[in-house]
Amino acid sequence: MTELRRQRFALPTGVELDVTLGGEGKGDPLVFLHGFPESARTWRHQMADLAADHAVAAPDQRGFARSSKPAALADYAVEHVVADLLALADALGFARFTLIGHDWGGAAAWAAALRHPDRIARLVIANAPHPLIFQKSLIDDPAQRAASQYMLAFRDPGMEARVAEMGIEAFFDKSFAAHVQAGAIDAGERAIYLDQWRQPGALTGMLNWYRASRIVVPAIGETVERPDWIDASFPPLAMPALVIWGMRDKALLPCQIEGLGPLVPDLSIVPIEDAGHFVPWERPAAVTAAIRAFLAETRPSD
Repeated sequence: MTELRRQRFALPTGVELDVTLGGEGKGDPLVFLHGFPESARTWRHQMADLAADHAVAAPDQRGFARSSKPAALADYAVEHVVADLLALADALGFARFTLIGHDWGGAAAWAAALRHPDRIARLVIANAPHPLIFQKSLIDDPAQRAASQYMLAFRDPGMEARVAEMGIEAFFDKSFAAHVQAGAIDAGERAIYLDQWRQPGALTGMLNWYRASRIVVPAIGETVERPDWIDASFPPLAMPALVIWGMRDKALLPCQIEGLGPLVPDLSIVPIEDAGHFVPWERPAAVTAAIRAFLAETRPSD
């Protein structure tokens, strides 16, 4: 395993991000984006392996851990997250790179790949739904709608007060540890999470990713107007993509990998049957192997 290092970057987007780096000067660059409620550590196993022959970088994204936490809710809209990504790539000298994302980091990765195919050479997604399929399923699929009701709770402006009342440790056990495979988080990892969550503004910063999202999450039984864009033509992805899916994910159901073909013409799907939502570290060897095989089998799009 290759040693990784940490560096803080002040970006022209107005935020400072702590970034994990490795493999400088080696092979095609890889950028990793984490989701809720984590940090760059999501990808620690894959980065340590892939840094042997690739330049790798993973930021603690805005709102998380010790990176900047803008005060305005609008600052967490996806366009700002994508702008952070591209500004960081510029700072690292990555003109084109393979983008790898999980959860909200995967949502940002889908957006970046769709909007900036000139910068994203290949896309790797782990348990993060395509925006079109996700929005359709929230309206049309009762099971996915039910599984996503937690998003409404996280969007509630009273969430921070409830967490304060129950305590951050109880919130950790209820909202996170209960949805992770038994034994996957030891005492040391738990302490790291709690330290990151306790940083000033971190809880609100993390929750603001849910609040700033334009995805419509109907309540169970609610009838909502269908957004026009979900029944219109949708642009196909321009680059090769790998989608890795932990099939025991209780929040993002396997319906999210159905119907991807027309949207992603150059698509590989690797289901991992014995993993849940946090597949990068629940089954790290399988995820790393899938990424390595994909990189070996594809070439960056021109």
